[in-house]
Amino acid sequence: MNQRTVEILDTTLRDGVQAAGVIFSLEDKLKLVRALDKLGVSYIEAGNPFSNPKDAELFRFAREKLHLKNARLAAFGMTRRGGMRAEDDAGLRALLESGAHIACIVGKASISQARDVVGVTPEENLAMIEDTARFLTENGMSVFFDAEHFFDGYREDAAYALSTLEAAARGGATRLALCDTNGGTLPSQIESAVRAVTERFGPIAAIHAHNDSGLATACSLFGVRGGAVQVQGTINGYGERCGNANLCAVLPNLALKMGYAVLTGDSLTRLSRTARFVSEIANIQMNEKSPYVGRSAFAHKGGMHIDGVLKNPHTFEHVPPERVGNHRRYLISEQAGRGALMLKLAQIAPDVSRESEEAARIMAMLKSLEAEGYSFEDADASLELRILGALNRRREFFRVLDFHVISQKPEDSANAQAYVKVAVDGQVEITADEGDGPVNALDRALRKALLRFYPLLGGARLVDFKVRVVASHGTASVVRVFIESTDGERAWSTVGVSSNVIEASFIALSDSIEYLLMLESK
Repeated sequence: MNQRTVEILDTTLRDGVQAAGVIFSLEDKLKLVRALDKLGVSYIEAGNPFSNPKDAELFRFAREKLHLKNARLAAFGMTRRGGMRAEDDAGLRALLESGAHIACIVGKASISQARDVVGVTPEENLAMIEDTARFLTENGMSVFFDAEHFFDGYREDAAYALSTLEAAARGGATRLALCDTNGGTLPSQIESAVRAVTERFGPIAAIHAHNDSGLATACSLFGVRGGAVQVQGTINGYGERCGNANLCAVLPNLALKMGYAVLTGDSLTRLSRTARFVSEIANIQMNEKSPYVGRSAFAHKGGMHIDGVLKNPHTFEHVPPERVGNHRRYLISEQAGRGALMLKLAQIAPDVSRESEEAARIMAMLKSLEAEGYSFEDADASLELRILGALNRRREFFRVLDFHVISQKPEDSANAQAYVKVAVDGQVEITADEGDGPVNALDRALRKALLRFYPLLGGARLVDFKVRVVASHGTASVVRVFIESTDGERAWSTVGVSSNVIEASFIALSDSIEYLLMLESK
């Protein structure tokens, strides 16, 4: 028996950019289109070619040079304006000229929205929907009708809300997207309404949920239960207000829990790296507690949890992390016990036994570091480097000979200068740079000094920086610095401790760079 299929329409490039702080350049959008195509979604809603010049340029580029393997591009637009013929509407003309084969057309499915917001009669609203769909289909485009505020309209006047879908279907629309525009509908209400639409129109319904009630994922799943054949959402849930349905949760739930085919091939294993890549392009720090794709999604700390996972991973993991391209982590802490360390050693140095002298030496080293204020609970990269060092297996990619930082009154963004002297294979490099604060200046100077030897450092950057006081002695307190870094697809964390916050930062920075070089050398 063939596996049931649910189409996925990704709207990160359209609805996602309506999130606060999200701005994509044309180059960014092209990168994202390629990444989403590799992920294997069915459709990519790439933007509005009429209202956004960047989107128009994207579609022009796509026509000429973009060859997608899995996905089809869709262009977004509005129904014709009231009192105007469809063929005279500039927005609809722009859709035809975009070269896209699919048009996602938004129209009001609420009688009050049509009257109060658009300012047209209910009858004219229906004519606008039908005329638009017919005009585009007659000119060779497939039409997906986005029934805006459908669920509000359905509660308000079910007959009228359904009549907007009838108008779209008469015009030739092949998908009827039921939009929970303000995110206020409960999953059970979603399922019931979608089932009613499916019974009336057949299997052409789509669900487009927003997360204002924290229920967008559940609403999407219940929409599919009600008969929706397409789910619309965004990577990482980006979108206006509280965001859209998060495809990073929707996709694995549909595939792994409900048995639907949602992506081409085994592309679900690309989900975690795609989530991180989109986060990087959007310049928004990844939520590491995100289900399925966050670094903490399969992180185990408590000794009982670790023991359970070792005996049977299903005890504390609802799916294997590899299914979504993620991996299991064991956090070294006072709660984890010696067993967690041995698990880490099994990954780094499987030849080291529990009773060996090396294991004892590593335990002693970690206890000493913890006494100084170190914590490796969420600094796996630094932990691995320290373990390799204790085993005399840590490769020296570079050696810091000297560094110096000058900070001044923050009158502008470049308020600190850093000097770094490093040695790589006997060659000495002396470099200076400036930055927004001493840590940024140090980071820039160190990377600049090493870039000649290791060009790959140009693609890595610091994404998070945290300072914590671990021993309070007034201004002479010992501080612990955590740094998270990424190269766009991978993320790793490092730690440094010192009574000098600059030195602690530099330790963490050096570890971060060394760890990336180690990964690439394997």
